[in-house]
Amino acid sequence: MPEEKECVLYDRLCIRCGECDRCDLDPNKICDNCGKCIDSGEEYAKLPIDAVLLEEEQS
Repeated sequence: MPEEKECVLYDRLCIRCGECDRCDLDPNKICDNCGKCIDSGEEYAKLPIDAVLLEEEQS
């Protein structure tokens, strides 16, 4: 059985609704990381950083 993930938008387990993959500027579009939402200067352009994940060094 695959490990269940937490939803990144809501306080629940991921139900694979796809809402987190949608574009902030055009909800009918899948996000392609174009960066237009970051350059817009709008309130939703703020991107909180929850964690910085680094790969462990392999010996």
